[in-house]
Amino acid sequence: MTTTLITGANKGLGFETARRLVSVGHTVYIGSRDAERGLRAAELLGARPVLLDVTDDASVAAAAETVAAGGGLDVLINNAGIESRDADNNAPGAADMTADQMREVFDTNVFGMVRVTHAFLPLLRRSKAPVIVNLSSGLASLSRVAEAGTPAYAYPGVAYPASKAAVNMITVQYAKAFPGMRINAVEPGFTKTDLNGNTGVQTVEEGAEIIVRMAQVDPGGPTGGYWDAEGRLPW
Repeated sequence: MTTTLITGANKGLGFETARRLVSVGHTVYIGSRDAERGLRAAELLGARPVLLDVTDDASVAAAAETVAAGGGLDVLINNAGIESRDADNNAPGAADMTADQMREVFDTNVFGMVRVTHAFLPLLRRSKAPVIVNLSSGLASLSRVAEAGTPAYAYPGVAYPASKAAVNMITVQYAKAFPGMRINAVEPGFTKTDLNGNTGVQTVEEGAEIIVRMAQVDPGGPTGGYWDAEGRLPW
């Protein structure tokens, strides 16, 4: 039996990923910073709830103890993330971005991911086939963001793409440090979720495809990569 933890899984891509993995036999922990929403999502899916705020050391440590008591962990999906938007649902550009806004985004998307990964590494290292999937973005591709005429080039925000570029670098370094694990970053595509004010063009079913695929990669599969549903992406 494969045991999987998904952060930020009470809705959106995390919820759909959990649904798909439960359907193929995974024991899935629904990580949620809201206990009631997490419990409701877990009951709907036949999963296990675990209170988990990725920005809080004590919360993450308690979640690791809960999962350890349940038997261990094989797959970690670092899905929790935020995007800084103003009252008009626009991402602050370079002229408006403040250090506090940048810090808030990085606290969840980068430091939160590292906090969770560090806490669950002891459990993953005991697994026979450990996997980590880190949620990145097409906006993390420096080559795409720098290419005029592309959707990524047109995106004005600073904090979110910078945070996801950091996710990519961290993914590569972890993959090199732990060659026995399969550790990859994935781009689900511009998916309609609360993160982007439901402005995305894909469904969560479409967006979850690459997450689910990389969560099930076998021990001989790729690691240290950056992927979308079509294949490897340029850094």
